Amino acid sequence: MNSKVTEIKNLFDAKISSVTTSDNVEELRVEFLGKKGHIAALMGELKNVPNEEKKEFGRVVNVLKQEIEQTISEKKDALIKEEQQKIIDSAEQYDESLPYDIQTGSYHPITLVSRDLERIFASMGFSIEDYSEIVDDYHCFEALNIPKHHPARDMQDTYYLSTENQLLKTHTSAAQNAIMKKYGAPLRAIFPGRCFRNESTDASHENTFFQMEGIMIDKDISISNLIYFMKTMLSEVFQKDVTVRLRPGFFPFVEPGFELDIKCLICGGDGCPSCKNSGWLELCPCGMIHPNVLRHGGIDPEEYTGFAFGLGLTRLAMMKYGVKDIRMFNSGSLKSLSQFKNE
Repeated sequence: MNSKVTEIKNLFDAKISSVTTSDNVEELRVEFLGKKGHIAALMGELKNVPNEEKKEFGRVVNVLKQEIEQTISEKKDALIKEEQQKIIDSAEQYDESLPYDIQTGSYHPITLVSRDLERIFASMGFSIEDYSEIVDDYHCFEALNIPKHHPARDMQDTYYLSTENQLLKTHTSAAQNAIMKKYGAPLRAIFPGRCFRNESTDASHENTFFQMEGIMIDKDISISNLIYFMKTMLSEVFQKDVTVRLRPGFFPFVEPGFELDIKCLICGGDGCPSCKNSGWLELCPCGMIHPNVLRHGGIDPEEYTGFAFGLGLTRLAMMKYGVKDIRMFNSGSLKSLSQFKNE
């Protein structure tokens, strides 16, 4: 039996010395180490070996197998390196100093506005939070003082998911409850995000848009604090004084509630499709956080008060960059978006 082992070893030595490519080595591996290869055939002969010789025969075959495996591995690595070097040597030479044009991308204008606002609010002591785009009914409505079947839900025609009580968030306010429970009071936080509503699109409305929610909770917070922070933020964003107005507005999660409007910077207040020819653009629903919302968040409304605002990042970007149609932001038009490359 040992003569068969020697025969296989001599055959392998002869063949491995003549291979010239890594593919040839792989073929040789299959021939000797495959399921139907020479080593497998030797192991199949074990049944014909006398019992007193089986142990020694098995050892000799295993030694041969290990030698073949190591030799094949080393040979294959060496040939692969040679083949790679030949490719490198045959490659066309080029002049690294030649000029070339790289087409770089650009940040989306909403990203630019969001980063600007994050910087502004961080300088005023606000933390920056993130929140899921898929929420449950409780966080999107009930925790915000909007119980089931409340008519206020009609203002936010919603995309519900097949999973029970799951929906695409209709406003960044959906994060308020989680942020309150995370930090407690006192609290200053903003949380930008994408929102979804099932509504018809026009020059100033989209079914997918971006907001930035902000809340400040502490002792003795009042509307004057809200107005101060909003004016400071807007003057920093536009780098100039802007005309704003505060008018009553209904939002179940604030009491009292307001609409903060900005004089349209596209038409200067004369009226255009972006502002629905009113001269004003609704920018920031806001108000004092309703006591029920504070209770849901685990904060005592007898000890703390606070304000909240939902800033429309998409509309703010329209005003900042003079974009007349909100639908441009989601158009995917590289020609339109490339103008913001150097911002």
